[in-house]
This record gives sequence, C-alpha cells and structure tokens, in this order.
Amino acid sequence: MSEFVEKYINPFTDFGFKKLFGEELNKDLLLDFLNELLKEEQGQIKEITYLKTEHLGLTELDRKAIFDLYCENERGEKFIVELQKTKQNFFKDRTVYYSTFPIREQAKRADWNFELKAVYTIAILDFVFEADKNELEKFRYDVKLKDIETNKIFYDKLTFIYLEMPKFKKTIDQLETRFDKWLYVISNLNKLDRIPESLREQIFEKVFETAEIAKFTYDQVLSYEDSLKYYRDLKNSLDTAREEGEAEGIIKGKLEEKIEIARKMLVMEMPIDTIIQLTGLSEEQIKSLK
Repeated sequence: MSEFVEKYINPFTDFGFKKLFGEELNKDLLLDFLNELLKEEQGQIKEITYLKTEHLGLTELDRKAIFDLYCENERGEKFIVELQKTKQNFFKDRTVYYSTFPIREQAKRADWNFELKAVYTIAILDFVFEADKNELEKFRYDVKLKDIETNKIFYDKLTFIYLEMPKFKKTIDQLETRFDKWLYVISNLNKLDRIPESLREQIFEKVFETAEIAKFTYDQVLSYEDSLKYYRDLKNSLDTAREEGEAEGIIKGKLEEKIEIARKMLVMEMPIDTIIQLTGLSEEQIKSLK
C-alpha cells in the first residue's frame, strides 16, 4: 500500500496555522472562527485587525515571548490566539503571563483612566492537560475570575479559553454546529483528500482552497515541509519518550513487586538461596532489605 500523501496542510504546524489564520488575505477565516468561539458573550465581531507583537512587553525577554496571533476587534478588545503542539511545563502560567501584555499596553496612554478593554487568550492545544485527562467529554475550558463562594463572575474582561483538541472525537456525520465544523476541520484537515459535502459552505471552501498544497509556490512548499518535519520530529520524540516511560514504569512496578515478596519471605525466615530463585533478585538486593 502506498503512503498517504497529504493534499492539505496540517493546521498544527506553525506554517499551516499562520497560513490559515495569520494572513491578511485570510482574515475572514479567523474572524469566523472567533465569532463561533465567542458568540455567546461577544455577539458578532464585525472586524479584526492584526497587531504587531514585537513592541509588547517591558523588557527584551518579554519581546522574545511572542505568541502566534495578536489582534483586536472594532471595540478595541484584544485577542491572543496561541497554538501549542506539545505539553509544556507551566503552560497555564505562560498564558496568564501573556494576557498581561495587552493589559500593560493599555496603560501607555497618557490619559488612561484605568478602564480596561477586554482581553481574550485562546489556546488551541494538541495535547490534554494532565489534570483533565479523565474528563473525556470536556474539551473546552472557559476561565474567568470568579468568586469561589457564589461562583459568580467577579471580573468579565479577562478570559482564557483552552481547547484540548485530542478530546474532540466527532465524526463528520456527528457535527451539529458551525463551531463543531471548525474543530473538525482543525483536527482533520490534513487527513482529508477532498472537502466533505456537509462542509460545503463558503468559509470552509476557502479553508480547503487556502490549505491545498498543490497551489503553493515552491518556496511555500519548502517552508511547509520544514514546518511539517519539525512537527513530526517533535511528535515522534514525545511518543518515544512516552513509550520508554511506560516501559520503565512496568519494569519498576515489577521490581517493587519482587522486593515486597522478598520482604515477606525474609519475615518468614526463608533461606536467601530460595528467595533468589523465586524472585530473581540478587543476594545483595535481598540482604539490603534486612
């Protein structure tokens, strides 16, 4: 069987994500996605403007911590959109830290009266947080500042949305909303060889047209292949580390089981030779348990 050749880009690559959502020509794609993501509290976002990130932050180190996309709507509310391919220590801390950039930026105005415009940090994750791994059906987390006792929102201008994409398992026939369709496209675009009939809407037809690799220039193909190689190498190294970790855990578990059995045998005053024969532990290991 010949290897499947991808017709469309992988949105989880840096190149793929920026191609779909980070280009002025495709701004309507990001606008539609944000409207579906936030329609319950935002209503309809009419316009978004891409903003530069290199001047954000107070220090040189801040300016190196660049997120993927930064934009604002017609009301001056800010949106950080971040794609995260792998688990990262303190990723939640990182998103909270990122949210302070557009907050501090508002303080630069000479006539600032401490009334902040809302800030939204949206993280599209190609992994599942360890704390959430048992919540198999919940893939979207909307986080605001709340009062613990009343559970009422204390401050509604700071919002964090995390989308754990590996948990989104709906098939093409199970898609109920336009938001479902967006999540399906992000999760499966590079696995498809044509646009499904249920996605034949103008916005998704543009997604597929934009993502078709055969329409790229030679330089774009090279850039995408580099981005794809990085993504695959990263995934392979993590899979290998996970497998080795699981194997190490099994070995460790078996060793601990043998040690426990040896301890019980020692309590029963069984001969060391017998314990060695039954557990496979060395004489030194067994004597160290006394």
